[in-house]
Amino acid sequence: MSIAKQASVTRRAVLKTTGILAASAVIGGSQLLAQDPSSINEDVDPLLTLWYKRPARVWIEALPLGNGRLGAMVFGDPSLERIGLNEDTLWSGGPYTPEVDVSEEDLKRVRQLVFEGKYEEAQRLEDEVFFGPIHTQSSYQTLGELQLTFSGHDSFTNYRRELNLGEGIASTAYSVGDTVYRREALATVAENVIAIHLAASKPGQLTFQATITSPQQHEISAVSQDTLRMSGQNGDLMDRTVKLVDHDLTFVSLVRVEAKGGTTSAVDDKLSISGADEATLYITAATSYKRYDDVSGNPDALCRAAIEKAAQRSFPSMRSEHVIAHKAIFSRVRLELPLTTISYLSTDARIKLYAGGNDPALAALYFQFGRYLLMSCSREGGQPVNLQGMWNEDLSAAWGGKYTVNINTEMNYWPVYVANLAECDQPLFDLVRDLSIRGAHTAQVMYHARGWVCHHNTDLWRATAPIDGAFYGLWPTGGAWLCNTLYQRYAFFADMRRLAELYPIMKGAAQFFLDALQEEPTHRWLVTCPSMSPEHDYQKGLTTTAGPTMDNAILHELFSNCAEAANLLHDSTFAQECLKTRDRLPPFQVGHAGQLQEWLQDLDTTAPEIAHRHMSPLYGLFPGSQITPRDTKFANAARILMDMRGNPVDGMGWAMAWRACLWARLLDADMAHDVLAQLISSRTELNMFDQPRVQLDGNFGGCAAIAEMLLQSHAGEVHLLPALPVVWRTGQVSGLRARGGFEVGMAWEDGELIRATISSETGGTCTLRYLEKTISIKVHPGSKVLLKGSNLT
Repeated sequence: MSIAKQASVTRRAVLKTTGILAASAVIGGSQLLAQDPSSINEDVDPLLTLWYKRPARVWIEALPLGNGRLGAMVFGDPSLERIGLNEDTLWSGGPYTPEVDVSEEDLKRVRQLVFEGKYEEAQRLEDEVFFGPIHTQSSYQTLGELQLTFSGHDSFTNYRRELNLGEGIASTAYSVGDTVYRREALATVAENVIAIHLAASKPGQLTFQATITSPQQHEISAVSQDTLRMSGQNGDLMDRTVKLVDHDLTFVSLVRVEAKGGTTSAVDDKLSISGADEATLYITAATSYKRYDDVSGNPDALCRAAIEKAAQRSFPSMRSEHVIAHKAIFSRVRLELPLTTISYLSTDARIKLYAGGNDPALAALYFQFGRYLLMSCSREGGQPVNLQGMWNEDLSAAWGGKYTVNINTEMNYWPVYVANLAECDQPLFDLVRDLSIRGAHTAQVMYHARGWVCHHNTDLWRATAPIDGAFYGLWPTGGAWLCNTLYQRYAFFADMRRLAELYPIMKGAAQFFLDALQEEPTHRWLVTCPSMSPEHDYQKGLTTTAGPTMDNAILHELFSNCAEAANLLHDSTFAQECLKTRDRLPPFQVGHAGQLQEWLQDLDTTAPEIAHRHMSPLYGLFPGSQITPRDTKFANAARILMDMRGNPVDGMGWAMAWRACLWARLLDADMAHDVLAQLISSRTELNMFDQPRVQLDGNFGGCAAIAEMLLQSHAGEVHLLPALPVVWRTGQVSGLRARGGFEVGMAWEDGELIRATISSETGGTCTLRYLEKTISIKVHPGSKVLLKGSNLT
């Protein structure tokens, strides 16, 4: 019997025999439980449900919905329901070209200064010659907000709102007098609408007004008795001196209400519904964006088509098909960790009281929330996950909400394959394909090189030139890292079709470095120059360097992947060229403190910020695979650097998530869990968004860390429970993916594996590791192998 089912059967007994007050007193929650027995909710699955006893007061407490194109934040307020709205192509600005021509003489001079150790002079020259008038990129922007006003609903009782991750539905329930009101909201992929269904327990009790607002330049009008239209133009926050087109981005949003009973009317910018039995609102939006260099689309036509398609459906039918489609992807993975009485508290209470060991199941909920977010904001036909995921309430999102490719964008996709969400990588593939086109121009005019390059940030318009000045921006390895991320699709799924599509893009990224790498004068290694170790200065204000460890690890992986792909696709000459160049990259180096060096020079202990947020030199440990615990020299050096860097609890959530992944790769379960517990307890908002400033890479990185603690497959073997923390002493998981094309399920009790299942669609030989033992098993295509724990110990 699963943990969830067993808990359901014995739940009342558990709550009685364990003693709610005794359990919560340990963590300071006894007063809460004693004063409010309704804090316990026995009717929800604590592993798959976020629930709350009050409405969201601010945007960051609302619950997210998304279908890959449209995003919604549901507040759940009885008297003034607010639905924050986003459309994933609504960004500031328009198509533009930020590159500047860098002469061969200036490029040669910069490289010479770097190799001569004249770093300050080199960085000054970089700021002069690599950066034109455009130092920033565009920003992801909000569409606005749907508002539903219910007169007299400010005096409500029996309130509950929740987000069901397994179904992709946000719901609200409350009473006003003797009438019970229920709301459900969902974001459908098939119809491309946000649908909100309103119902009352008594006929004729639904009376409300609906309107839509926006901070954008906009106009709102009623186009019929049941439909509102908002149209406008995006805010251009950029100083664009070079435009690709003369017109900017426009947008349209439509809101239609279908009411049963009562009357519906429209006046100015409001819809009024009076005395209805139930009602369904459909909201959609689109922009004129067609491609990074084309904003000639027809958002009106797109919105009308979506609304008409949705209006032909009944809400029960739409809901049913949405749940089936959602579950078809989401339910592939189930993670069950120990439940306690704390697990049945509201989600905000669980987060406030979380101490890692008192509610292990919260980590399972966090893991599934990360999967849910990735499904919601990265679907075929949409844009990839940005810094905000896809949810943003501002005209200028934090850090622009951009695609920051020196860690953050890649981290967003760390769970995509291991967590069995492969189809969610399509928007990232589309982004990288666009970047390979735009980046070819950047490579040519700035580096006089073949292939393509992308620096540390890009945006909707696929800018690939460096931004933010030399200190942050002159890092040419972002495109290579993106290619390495996407190559994992082949590693996990043996997907030859995707590999054939990706290979020309990978080859172009490699060709750039075949031309751009320089021979450094001391060891004759081939190095990137100029470059930097992302956002970390080795001397106050100085980052420019040659051959930082991160670049070397990324390029080692890129050249290795290209060689493997080239051989599979019969391009053996290029494979040999990649391997020859790879073997001339600098090796990992160990510094005087025993640490893995970040730079070619031994500078870690004198850098201004030793405990820096970036863990760039440890790319080869994670997400790469060049360093493993069995490579004791460099694994020990990585551990020493980890200890030097510490875990800055006042840092970003993504920095904690990366550290948790690194400790898991070092097989240090206690450290991995300690960092994960800090991430959940100190860097998680009450709606489970990562903090601060809504940057959701921490959610995705934390999701990946949990997977790495349970399953690893990067070292030529499938390692079961490699970093299982003590507090997850009993549990089970199904549906995780491993490299080689395998799917893995496991169950464990008292910290010991009791069974494992291995299946594969393509078949193959799987080398399994558990503790210190390895065995090889043959898995036939479409079959499943069941192993008892005794077979693995």
